[in-house]
This record gives sequence, structure tokens and C-alpha cells, in this order.
Amino acid sequence: MQVVVDDLITNCELAGTGKLVLLLHGWGDSLQGLSELQAALAKHYKVLAVDLPGFGSTQAPKSVWDLDDYSHFLNALLKKLDQGETYAVIGHSNGAALAIRATSLGLLKPKRMILLAAAGVRNNHNAKRFAFKVMAKTGNAATLLLPDRYRQALRKSLYAAAGSDLLVMPQLQETFKKTVRQDVQADAGKITAPTLLIYAKNDTQVPLSSGQRYHQLIADSRLEIIDDAGHFVHRDQPAKITSLIEGFLK
Repeated sequence: MQVVVDDLITNCELAGTGKLVLLLHGWGDSLQGLSELQAALAKHYKVLAVDLPGFGSTQAPKSVWDLDDYSHFLNALLKKLDQGETYAVIGHSNGAALAIRATSLGLLKPKRMILLAAAGVRNNHNAKRFAFKVMAKTGNAATLLLPDRYRQALRKSLYAAAGSDLLVMPQLQETFKKTVRQDVQADAGKITAPTLLIYAKNDTQVPLSSGQRYHQLIADSRLEIIDDAGHFVHRDQPAKITSLIEGFLK
């Protein structure tokens, strides 16, 4: 379905009945990336998946946004849909960082949180920050004279080094730059809701150390480490992840 939120045509899907579970995808992804998880959870819960502004079929924001702007958008969306209180929020990567920030600001008030490969631990990755700084200042110029296929490959590697999920969306480059500068460790320390942290042992985009740091910061948290999976842990090990989430939500 489509609704207008903050003057943006917003695409979202609502499935199932029961307590409300909100799904938030990562950077460069869309609600389709969480469709298998949504279908499984919709057997027991009312599950809302949303294309965040600039992704999937939702219009891009008209200005440069950061996690705070996305947090206010989520609050406005939930008020618009009026589906009752949010029982749980499940976020992947940048969507998990968004969930942390929005909860810290009081714009989301979940009873449970599930964070999959949560990004947002920014300030202790000097190499990544350096790569991002180089990319932000010189990335476009440095690749300008290369053939297109080489240019795209180099740009993708630069963005990956800066901690993104996928190659940055062209229309959201400034939003990307602003978002990845936000460190949400202080926000994580304010979370009181029981939280399940799920990280892949072989994730090359968001390291396991981020999960270990969040586990230290979030008082009521549990860390699960998944073997034989990468950054999209919910796609690599769908049965295992669904089982962990369903057990945690009961």
C-alpha cells in the first residue's frame, strides 16, 4: 500500500494480525529484502515493512537527511497508519542503527528490539573513516577517467570500506555521507528494552566487534553469532534467524 508521509509517497506492506512488529531494511535495500522474514513472522504477528525514503518505491527526501530525520519520518508513519503500539522493531544494518537512534529519541517505543548486523559503531574504525573521507572528497574525481565497469567496481569498494550495505544510491549521496558520520553508541546505552543482537561471523561489512560493543552498551541484551553467513544474515540463514527471533518475541 502507499500513503503520504511528510509529503513523500511512501510504500509499505502490512501482513498478519496480532502485536505490531516493524521491519527496517538497511542502506541500498528495500522491504523486499525482508520479505521472507515478514512472511514467517506474519503467521503470529502483524508485521509492517516499509521502504524508507529514497529506497524501493518510496520517494527520496527533498533535502539531505540523517538518522534523526528518518526517525521523525518513522514516527509520522506510525501515527498515520494508527496500528497501535509497536511491540517490536527489527532492523538490519543501517536500519538497526536507525532503530537505535529513533528509540533513543523516544520516537519509537518498542517493547522488544532485534538488531541484525547493526551498523552505527563509527568512531573506532579509523581505517573505514579514512576510506570514507577519501571517497567523499575525491572518489568521483578519482574514477572519472576509468571505463564505466571499472569505475563502478572501484566506487563500490570505496563505499563498502566506508561501512555501507551496498553501493550508495546516486540520489542519496549527501544523505549517505551525513548518515554514516552518526555514531549511535551513546543512544544504545539508553535502550532499556530487551534486545536480541544477531551478527554473522563472516560479515565483511559490519564486524562482529560492533555486536560485542552493543552487547556491552545495552543492559538487557543477548548476542547471537551465526556461522556460515555474511552481512545479509537473515537471507543466508533464514530458518535459524526466524527461529531465534520467534523465540525471543514470545
